[in-house]
Amino acid sequence: MWVIFGVIAIVITFINLYMYIAGKDYKLAMAFGLSFTALTLCAEYSLVSEWVKKEDWSALGEVPNFESALWFLTIVSILLNIAPILLERKGKK
Repeated sequence: MWVIFGVIAIVITFINLYMYIAGKDYKLAMAFGLSFTALTLCAEYSLVSEWVKKEDWSALGEVPNFESALWFLTIVSILLNIAPILLERKGKK
């Protein structure tokens, strides 16, 4: 499920950027992009929780690899989604 949410978050983030470049209202797309990023993280956390409940220690051994990727992708998602607001404020000065 986290993969689906992640792909949706990526697609909506690019829609957000496209809408900003096209001069359209991008704020709803930004909210959806950030929301799906949060849902991706929650789904990943649920997956790891299930591994703990099932005592699947070999699967849990992969968590440190996911952690770095999730931090990186979350930071990139936040920056890309708020970039239009930052650019808009910079342009008004």
